[in-house]
Amino acid sequence: MENFVIFKFCNLKTFRQARVVRTNRIANYKISDYKITNCPMSEPSTPLMRQYAAIKKEHPNALLFFRLGDFYELFFDDAVLAARELQITLTSRNKEKGVAIPMCGVPYHAAEGYISKLIRRGFKVAVCEQVEDPRLAKKLVRREVTRVVTPGTAADSLLSAEENNFLAAVATVGDRVGFAALDLSTGEFRTTEFGGELAGRRIQEELEQLRPREMLYGSSAPLFEKKSGGETGALARPHADARPSTGTAPVARVSGSGWAETPLDDWIFAPDHAIPLLENHFGVLSLEGFGLAGKQAAASAAGAILYYIRSTQRGTLDHVDRIGFYERQNCLVLDAVTVRNLELIEPLFAGTDAGVTLFRCLDATVTPMGKRLLRTWMLRPSLDRAEIDGRLDSVEVQVKDTVRREELRRSLEGILDLERLLSRVTLETANPRDVLALAASLGRIPKARTVLAGLSASRLGTLHGVIDELGDLREKIDGTLVPEPPLTLSDGGVIAAGVDKDLDELRDLSRNSKQYLTQVEQRERERTGIGSLKVKFNSIFGYYIEISKANLHLSPADYERKQTLVNAERFTTPELKE
Repeated sequence: MENFVIFKFCNLKTFRQARVVRTNRIANYKISDYKITNCPMSEPSTPLMRQYAAIKKEHPNALLFFRLGDFYELFFDDAVLAARELQITLTSRNKEKGVAIPMCGVPYHAAEGYISKLIRRGFKVAVCEQVEDPRLAKKLVRREVTRVVTPGTAADSLLSAEENNFLAAVATVGDRVGFAALDLSTGEFRTTEFGGELAGRRIQEELEQLRPREMLYGSSAPLFEKKSGGETGALARPHADARPSTGTAPVARVSGSGWAETPLDDWIFAPDHAIPLLENHFGVLSLEGFGLAGKQAAASAAGAILYYIRSTQRGTLDHVDRIGFYERQNCLVLDAVTVRNLELIEPLFAGTDAGVTLFRCLDATVTPMGKRLLRTWMLRPSLDRAEIDGRLDSVEVQVKDTVRREELRRSLEGILDLERLLSRVTLETANPRDVLALAASLGRIPKARTVLAGLSASRLGTLHGVIDELGDLREKIDGTLVPEPPLTLSDGGVIAAGVDKDLDELRDLSRNSKQYLTQVEQRERERTGIGSLKVKFNSIFGYYIEISKANLHLSPADYERKQTLVNAERFTTPELKE
């Protein structure tokens, strides 16, 4: 079904025009069909547009999702581009200097789906939220960009379960070229480096195998040199007359190989900046424990990724708790041509059923983590004899013990993507239902651990010993959240009753306020003997007690006079103030 949104600011004429265009739209969609002229964003006349212009200036190369009430709105060039890419209605807002402002928007509760579409097409999106309660704002509601989402930093639930979402980086240090890749949605972080004339080709092979969504590189040189005929050649190095960096990264550009290219300032890749950044993040004095001693190029590429993540994301990144250095000789090297011709992951011919691939034939995994691990093992077959024997022994034991094998499979069913759930928690993008899903998945661990204890393979025994059932965490979540929480924290009603005494009291007051006021009124009538005493409210000084002039002599001494009327007096008390 087409997404069709009618916006607050669109007038009837614009809506009718848009409806006719959408009804008669053909495949080659044109944004000019809406007859809205774009206008420069300079010296806006309204406070709201001045606020928008100031925030947009801080993120000039991202599509700004600007929160206005229940919608994320886009203006000017952002609106024209987003309307074209998302196939949503382009309308206009109040005029600036006689020119209509192009505008489009999406509902806030459906924004993640629209953002994902833009990210998959190589765009950056800056999400600007209202960080102040509109009811408490004296003038304009304060807004701030809370996160910047790029193709390589997406960690939402719409990612493919069987594929990693890698953000890659290339750094050149001397005659060595470093390569690093991080899947922010799972925390998987790896790096390597190459030297010699074939370094560029090796990097290209890594890219073709990992298929990252976004590539970071120094802005003073193109990522790869082009040979005659358009063939991708060796990694390009900065030239002496290279143009200096502009200081800002453009909107990610999708390359011919399918990843988005994002140039960054060259100093971000410098070892004296990147390496200390890694050491501080992992809390170590040296990277030797991660196999990066003397690997400056590899560490520089990894440090650039970490810098980019920190500059675009909120959260602690606690789930990125390790990095691994790998050598190509540790596994069987399968180049892109071999992977394609053997139909390991994708069919050789377009339009062919994906079931013909080796991955589809072998994939009987029941968890998203298992699918990604199987895919990784297929693309990088191990050459370690002990590792191969350990896997085969585990398979042999489960082939012979069919009952326990099926019990293990059933215990794993229902486990959701733990890696990505945990990443959303640390990135502070998880909603209450994500946290509850995490608890439900953790609840399957005790059964799986029990079954592993009955399987005799040494590797499975090791897994049984190292698994933490995390019962305390599961109980904490189940005891804190309601069984069916709303989608967002701002909707309220997420925390269960009995968790926090103050919260319970506030909820009770909000739900039973009339009953409490009635009790106060009845108590004060009995205390004062004034049968006509009333508890009322106005916006000037809140709740008050009103006593007629005839009964004024019965008012207690602790009543504080607030207002005098012709036939009555109004008082307040500390209880009513609170």
